[in-house]
Amino acid sequence: MSALPVPVSAHGAVWRADELARPAGAVLATGHPLLDAQLPGSGWPVGALVEILQAQSGQNEWRLLLPALARAPAGPVVLVGAPHMPFGPGLSAQGLAAERLLWITVAQPAARMWACEQALRCADVAAVLAWLPQARADQLRRLQMAASEHAKLLFVMRPARAQAESSPAVLRVSLAVQADSDALHIEILKRRGPPALQPLVMPARQGRMAALLARGGARAGRDPVPEVCAAMPAGPSMQEPLHVLDRFTAPA
Repeated sequence: MSALPVPVSAHGAVWRADELARPAGAVLATGHPLLDAQLPGSGWPVGALVEILQAQSGQNEWRLLLPALARAPAGPVVLVGAPHMPFGPGLSAQGLAAERLLWITVAQPAARMWACEQALRCADVAAVLAWLPQARADQLRRLQMAASEHAKLLFVMRPARAQAESSPAVLRVSLAVQADSDALHIEILKRRGPPALQPLVMPARQGRMAALLARGGARAGRDPVPEVCAAMPAGPSMQEPLHVLDRFTAPA
C-alpha cells in the first residue's frame, strides 16, 4: 500500500495567501505589540531585507526600530549614511547603548553599498541600518542575499517615492507622523501574507523623550570608531572618516 501524500499545507515553506507565512528564519520582536501581530513570526525577520519608506528620514525610523535594537543580540549596530548624527543620550535612554553604535559617514552611493556589504559579512555585527535613497533593485538584492547568508538584521531607509519601484525586500513599511498628535502611522506595504487592510497607529512620544531625541549633536564628541572586522579592505571612495556616536550625557 503506497503512502498517503503529504498535504501541501504541511510544508513550512508553503503558505496560503490569506494567512501570514511562517518565517524562513529567526525573528526579533519589534517591541510594538500591534505591529508584531501583523508580521510573520511576530517580529522583524533576521537574515532578510526590511525596507522603510518615508518622506523624510531622521527620527521616525528610530522610533520604530529602537525597541528591537535595544534587545538585539550583543554586537555593534552599524549605521551607514545616517542623515543626522544620532544623539547618544537619547538612544541610551531607550536602552540602546551608544557604545554599540558605529556611524559610517560616506556620501557616494557606491561606497554606501560597499560599506553595507562589508558590515553584513562581519561576524560581530548585530544589525545594519542603511540610508540608501538611490539604491537600485539589483543592489538591494545583493544586500538581501548578504543578510540571508550571514543571518543579520538589515533595515534600509528609502524615500517614499520608491514605493512605486520593485524591491526584493521581504518586508516593506512606510512611516508618517500625524502632525497634530505626533502619533506614528505605519503602513505595511509588503509582507508574506494577505495585504494589510489599514495603517497601524503608534502612540505619540512622551514629552521628555521627544525632547531628548530631537536634540542636536551640539555636545557630540567624535572619536575613532572601534575596529569591528580585523581585515576590512579599502572600498570605493571610502575617504571620509568613521565616527563614533556622541557619548556625553544630557543635562537633567
